Amino acid sequence: MLKKIADFIENLIETILFGSRWLLAPFYIGLVGALVILLVKFVKKFIYIIPTIADASSTELILSILGLIDIVLIANLLLMIILSGYENFVSKIDAIKDHVDRPEWMGKVDYAGLKLKVISSIVAISSIELLKVFIHISEEGKRELFTGNSLWEIEVFWLIMLHLTFVFLGLIFAYTDKTMHPPHK
Repeated sequence: MLKKIADFIENLIETILFGSRWLLAPFYIGLVGALVILLVKFVKKFIYIIPTIADASSTELILSILGLIDIVLIANLLLMIILSGYENFVSKIDAIKDHVDRPEWMGKVDYAGLKLKVISSIVAISSIELLKVFIHISEEGKRELFTGNSLWEIEVFWLIMLHLTFVFLGLIFAYTDKTMHPPHK
């Protein structure tokens, strides 16, 4: 009798804990809302670029396009987190399992793989931000880097340090994943 009660309580707790994964679903829906916000930002930026094409310098045009690429990379990252996070932590997305456009990575990206993809995307986004800064520096003729006299030099230094930190973290994540999951021979 006591064993049945203990089993019932254990089963109830495990059912509640397993069911709690559905509490994550509103978070993913919220991230879909963030994706819509990024779309609005992209369209607004794109519409802003169109009338300036004729008068913009090539540097200004490149910076504007890099801004669009930045938004696209962030949107891709967000979508990857939404889909793989939902599949890893909430439920398999069965509604599209046989769909011709289903991304090949869906259902195959585990948490470790997701971390690597996220850090890779962050490194790519950081690279674009650094590229924009260096193009801006080049455009303004500020070629005498790191004389230690200006605020922008300190900002550039910390942007580089932040980027290198992201790269270093990516390498650590990749190495850790490789050592924890060696390739099958």
